[in-house]
Amino acid sequence: MRAVPRHEFVPLDQQQLAYEDIPLPIGHDQTISQPAVVALMTELVQPRVGKRVLEVGTGSGYQAAVLAQAGCRVWTIEIFGVLAAEARARLNRLGYTNVAIRHGDGYAGWPEEAPFDAIVVTAAADSIPPPLLNQLAPGGRLVMPVGDQLPHQQLVLVEKDAAGRLSSRQLLPVRFVPLLRGVR
Repeated sequence: MRAVPRHEFVPLDQQQLAYEDIPLPIGHDQTISQPAVVALMTELVQPRVGKRVLEVGTGSGYQAAVLAQAGCRVWTIEIFGVLAAEARARLNRLGYTNVAIRHGDGYAGWPEEAPFDAIVVTAAADSIPPPLLNQLAPGGRLVMPVGDQLPHQQLVLVEKDAAGRLSSRQLLPVRFVPLLRGVR
């Protein structure tokens, strides 16, 4: 994470706070997650060189950059067209060539690129979208905040074993923006 310049992923008026362990607004009622949460979610998916990762909720592109910096190949989906375009330009400018960005509804995942070794969802929903579970490869891990509203969100880790069986566990209470549906 130290190799990723977080100040590049926040608005100019927030740059003095970029390295504080707090979430920051990035526009469109969206946020960049606090570094400790990004670190935890990254650690939970066990990144390694060549690992195929789907991210739902690109935002400013910071989580995608952290995963890419760890050597992962990242496919990331952002529901807001403006944020997707800004993240694409930012990641390209910073040299992250192993990240593909799509403007779309992340609930459906990215089926034509599936299966994924890991899935990171950076927005909360009342349940984990079934298409994402279907796109998780055997041996894969999915991390996502689950809960219908604040303060009842939990960071959940789902693991799919070699036979395709799913197990999940709640890790800690979190606070994320909601997973929206329909492109904007």
